[in-house]
Amino acid sequence: MGIRLGDHQYGKAENRIVRIVRDSARHEIRDVNVSTCLRGTFDDAHLTGDQANVLPTDTQKQTAYAFAKTVGLESIERYGLALATHFVTDIEPVTGARVEIEEYPWVRVTAPSADAPAGSEHDHAGHDHAGHDHAWVRAGQEVRTATVTVQDDGVWITGGLKDLTILKSTGSEFHGFLEDEYTVLEPTTDRVMATSLVARWRFGEIDAGSLDFDGLYNRVKAILTATFANHHSLALQQTMYEMGKAVLEAVPELVEVRLAAPNKHHFLYDLGRFGIDNAGEVFHADDRPYGLIQASVIRDDAPDAGRAWDQYSGLV
Repeated sequence: MGIRLGDHQYGKAENRIVRIVRDSARHEIRDVNVSTCLRGTFDDAHLTGDQANVLPTDTQKQTAYAFAKTVGLESIERYGLALATHFVTDIEPVTGARVEIEEYPWVRVTAPSADAPAGSEHDHAGHDHAGHDHAWVRAGQEVRTATVTVQDDGVWITGGLKDLTILKSTGSEFHGFLEDEYTVLEPTTDRVMATSLVARWRFGEIDAGSLDFDGLYNRVKAILTATFANHHSLALQQTMYEMGKAVLEAVPELVEVRLAAPNKHHFLYDLGRFGIDNAGEVFHADDRPYGLIQASVIRDDAPDAGRAWDQYSGLV
């Protein structure tokens, strides 16, 4: 029986980087979690312990921090592309690099800066700015994500979000499902539908240097949430398809959307035993176990996904 080394990669996971731009009195902040991994001619490191071709994971970490200054974090996709391209282009044994990024949003403290007149939203230069120049509160609505994979035969970029908890109190049904001897779920024509959405979208062949990634992210998020809210749902699966379809119809730069939606169940609480009428007003929110629905929506002419959906952070 022969034994051989299979696919392998290595990197530095979860580098926590905060970049503050201080080129004016009004500072800007970007807060990210960056994971890098490399593929290439690293067989000897596994087979004989020879590290000659191995760029240390600590070097990958230092590079990620350096690029936060030299490239900047105005767009996490553009930052990730620059970082991955550097590893493939400048480090000889590396044939492929993947960068996975999470971004944590901050919003400005609503109090004006100390040098602004009391009760004013204007700074000392007379600029009309809502919020404080250099103080923020962590915003917790969702985590933005991006991945960039670069290798000799292609570049793949995905954007996305996770932990976007969204709920609507009506406009959702679930009935007509398959039943067997273990089925106890009651059909319903009016239910609370809630989920903690994970969405990822794949870019087609684009000019990454000119694309407004931040603006596109905001647009996709708005389409996803509006479709969830406005589409009368017969099943979460149906709503997910309509969300992905709406994004692809409105954003030509994207060729595929992948969605994962854990069903956040809300069960009507039994108040009848206390003589209290509960006409769909008080619920028990049950976070587990939960149904987990996953789907992808893709253009017919989408190019091959290649390495776009490969995963580094987390177990494989």
